[in-house]
Amino acid sequence: MKNFLFWVLAFLITAGAAVYQRMTGPTYPVRGTIVIQNNGIDFQLDRSHETLQDYRIHIEAPNPQIKGSVEFKRFKSRDEWSHIPLRREGTVLTALLPYQPPAGKLAYRVILIMQDEEVSLTGEKPVVMRFKGAVPGWLLIPHVIIMFAAMLFSTRAGIEAFRPKKNPRVLVIWTTCLLFMGGMILGPLVQKYAFGALWTGFPFGTDLTDNKTLIAMIGWIIALIACRKEKPARGWVIAAAVLLLAVYLLPHSLLGSELDYSQLPPNSTEISAAPFIIKPFDPIHHAENIDFIPIYAYLNYS
Repeated sequence: MKNFLFWVLAFLITAGAAVYQRMTGPTYPVRGTIVIQNNGIDFQLDRSHETLQDYRIHIEAPNPQIKGSVEFKRFKSRDEWSHIPLRREGTVLTALLPYQPPAGKLAYRVILIMQDEEVSLTGEKPVVMRFKGAVPGWLLIPHVIIMFAAMLFSTRAGIEAFRPKKNPRVLVIWTTCLLFMGGMILGPLVQKYAFGALWTGFPFGTDLTDNKTLIAMIGWIIALIACRKEKPARGWVIAAAVLLLAVYLLPHSLLGSELDYSQLPPNSTEISAAPFIIKPFDPIHHAENIDFIPIYAYLNYS
């Protein structure tokens, strides 16, 4: 009975950490409500989108007198702000933001106008949208499940280490194997599909997701070595479990892969560091009038 309760406790801790990480991450949608001329407007603005299609802004605004526009530019670029009108489709105001290459970002603000009042949905601070490639379900689903299982077994191993008559060694082995499979094998494959690179953490970059996975992996390898010859190594196991929980609580995708537009000419998507050239992006035209086709059709491999 105690073992069952300890597994329940480990599950609740893991699930809570997963929800917290998801809701505090930089890819979690921005939600809120604004009031314009006594009209309450609920909104949701996404911060993550697949790069194969434009992003459609969707604002429910039943009052036909409410109009608006969107201003946007590539994140951390030298571009000027582009402006496009919101188009009314029944009770909905909508506009299309042009998709970007994997890891490319757009900063955008949605502004509603009614009579002489103008309201930005997010104030002066723009929303930052990161684009990513499509990750197939056969890869993403096992990655998510195995990473959750690794965190579950890690938490359970930490609890077990507090029990004087129990040896957490088997749980340590399971945790280390699951973390290696989910974080060091499937994780880079997911990133390859999403952003075109297997690994952008140390020593090649500063991607926080990669680096925190590496740190947690090192912690559990140390705990596994300390548990050799049937030793419980309680202190090392507890330390590794706390370490994984700490890095797990860091928002997912914080300091993640990001295309550096500052190294490119204004309004250009030429990427000198990659083995392909992408058709230049022209923000002067309205997004809905740009003839976009899937980004991979523009790849010119060397």
